[in-house]
Amino acid sequence: MPDEDLCRRFRAARRDPERTVLEGFHALKHALRFGAEVEIAVATDAAELETLAAALAPDLAGRFEAVVETVGPEALAGLVPQAPRTGVVAVARRKQADLAAALGDPREAPFVLLEQPRNMGNLGACVRVAAAADAAGLLTIGENDPWHPDAVRGAAGLHYALPVVAAVERAPGEEGRPLLALDPEGEEIDPAAIPPRAVLAFGTERHGLSEKLLAAADGRIALPMRAGVSSLNLATSVAAVLYAIRLHSGPA
Repeated sequence: MPDEDLCRRFRAARRDPERTVLEGFHALKHALRFGAEVEIAVATDAAELETLAAALAPDLAGRFEAVVETVGPEALAGLVPQAPRTGVVAVARRKQADLAAALGDPREAPFVLLEQPRNMGNLGACVRVAAAADAAGLLTIGENDPWHPDAVRGAAGLHYALPVVAAVERAPGEEGRPLLALDPEGEEIDPAAIPPRAVLAFGTERHGLSEKLLAAADGRIALPMRAGVSSLNLATSVAAVLYAIRLHSGPA
């Protein structure tokens, strides 16, 4: 494949609402593990990826050499804004998720709602921790695309491990899923009191949640913090709440 054609396909994928770009070994690893349809994958050393797989992902042994084409370092560096240290990038189709179906998941697992997330790397970190904590899904409200390649990189490709949906403006409504807002004025979190299928809403670090979403919430919870500390990083807040719930609930 000519380098110019390859560059064109990667550029197009970054703007394509049906595709995303995977950057690095871990992003491709998780995408393959959770069933992504990988259309293009290139690396500077496919054999080295198999060495990494043998150490870190033995369940995927042989998968990398089967999908990856070899390119030179300069060619790979021209495909993405910042070439990953592991020397592999790919284009994959996004995992399509229906919001109603995701909210209807009958498991006793919380659902994460992010209102107006700003930083794509931070958004990706929220997806990563939501996947690790086995949340039912993650929803964003706002103009930013949760499948932006920078978010997928921050999530290490774990968008494929759970439903990740953009709702634009609409807050979720689903019987049996009360909406709980993380708010400094809320009651200190008590994992035992959180309904097992709650939607947990998180706002921006600077402004918090909108008045509209706060008014729609069935309750407000807060994380205890030392006096003088004004806020937590968004992904840290999501991790703290999800793991407080998970540790209280015990093994899945």
